[in-house]
Amino acid sequence: MLIVAVTGCSEGPISASHADGVIYCSEGDPGGFNPQLDTSGTTADAAAHQIYDRLIEFDPDTNNIVPALASSWVVSADGLTYTFQLRRKVSFQKTPYFTPSRYFNADDVLFSFNRWREFDHPYHNVSGGIYPYFVSLGLEHFIESVKRINGYRVEIKLRQPDSSFLANLATDFAVILSEEYAQQELVAGTPENVDNLPIGTGPFKFESYRKTSHIRYRRHERYWGEPVQFEKLIFDITPSRSIRLAKLLTGECDAIAFPGHSDLDIIQQKTNLVLDEKPGLNIGYWAFNTLKPPFDNALMRQALAMAIDKDTLINAVYFGSAVRAKGILPPTSWAYQKNLRGTSYNPVKARELLDEIGIQPGFTMDIWAIPIERAYNPNSMKMAELIQGYLQQVGIKVNIVQYEWTTFRRKLREGLHDSVLIGWNADSGDPDNFYRPLFSCAAIVSGTNRANWCSKEYDDLIDQALRYTDPQERRLFYQLANSILQEEMPLVPIAHAYRYQAHQQHISGFKINPFGGVRFGQVKKSQ
Repeated sequence: MLIVAVTGCSEGPISASHADGVIYCSEGDPGGFNPQLDTSGTTADAAAHQIYDRLIEFDPDTNNIVPALASSWVVSADGLTYTFQLRRKVSFQKTPYFTPSRYFNADDVLFSFNRWREFDHPYHNVSGGIYPYFVSLGLEHFIESVKRINGYRVEIKLRQPDSSFLANLATDFAVILSEEYAQQELVAGTPENVDNLPIGTGPFKFESYRKTSHIRYRRHERYWGEPVQFEKLIFDITPSRSIRLAKLLTGECDAIAFPGHSDLDIIQQKTNLVLDEKPGLNIGYWAFNTLKPPFDNALMRQALAMAIDKDTLINAVYFGSAVRAKGILPPTSWAYQKNLRGTSYNPVKARELLDEIGIQPGFTMDIWAIPIERAYNPNSMKMAELIQGYLQQVGIKVNIVQYEWTTFRRKLREGLHDSVLIGWNADSGDPDNFYRPLFSCAAIVSGTNRANWCSKEYDDLIDQALRYTDPQERRLFYQLANSILQEEMPLVPIAHAYRYQAHQQHISGFKINPFGGVRFGQVKKSQ
């Protein structure tokens, strides 16, 4: 949907040399401006840390959970009750379409949580009524109640202990919306404005959006946190990697999304540019639609996994800036299983398995390639072409399918694919953030389980893991889950990629967020 907000400002996009502005060259359009409704990185980048805050946050330097809109919290001894003390005198953003009459309080927390967890909530079905991250975790079933103790204290009760609960509340998706604004728009008959013309408590307020062109923000003058050091922020939507690089080199952009691996040397050679690098908490993978024959057969999936040489894929697509994946967890995770055996390149065995299940030479299948660049797969089209060549050697023909990003995601959710090259970037440091969104039965409904694979045995294991706080005890359940994944092979883990950010030297405080959305609230721009 094309969203254009007109806020009384008629000026064109600012120059990157403008003292009061920062321009970020992003890679694509957001799916909207409410991260509750979308797991896309483009949506998280555009909204999660610019417009909104959460009760608690991840510190990007330490990965520890720290206070945000909640100044403190207490967890009961049985791990079932979480009590949050809320920060006082936090202002919502004032825009031409909304003027707040009060500070943030407990009513906003209840609205923000109950919208996605209560099916009869007046806002639950607004803007499609799909809350993929929360549904993939089953949080609406785990939470028993969300209560207002007083104006600045909220109590959340769980039905069972969940050692990942706080981490989930610190993710990009657990944003706090304005209950007052929502009521205003409900009365006006335009509730979808809450998601398209957003209001939050974050460092920037939304000004306008023109699809495939730009998003414009202004500084939130009454932001409760560290004051923002510049007046204007613009996302210059630039899907072409080469054009993003050119704009960085010419100074049209202060920072860019996803610099290409082949461009890193160019950036490093420029004294006026800075290139940041961090190991990625991500996984790039090839998933099979297990609801479609013959991909519903584990032997078919194992054969396809054996037919490709992952080392060659990594060298050709990531240029040495990724590590080969054995399972879905990156080596930086505390639950990483070092002795896990990954799939080996064995085209002879692959053809034997195909013969065993009756797949004749000439069988044709589709590979869908994600149409935008992500850290976990910087060039899915090239990877698809390489896989196409490998499968041809075992008698399988491949059609490579690619759509515009919004259409791609819609058709993927509809389950129209045979297989897809895509990936996942962690939203928290908890291993459950990989195991549940990618493979749980609930995640089929939410659309994050791209393999549409469901196993009660697997779900029971990852549910049991959450009942324990000791990492050693939890690790045992994840190892059992890994065994199931190795046997069933709903997807082929390919690589864990490094993350890169490039920006002008006059920009400081622009840090790689290990858990998703970019943050500009603490960025400074020198003259």
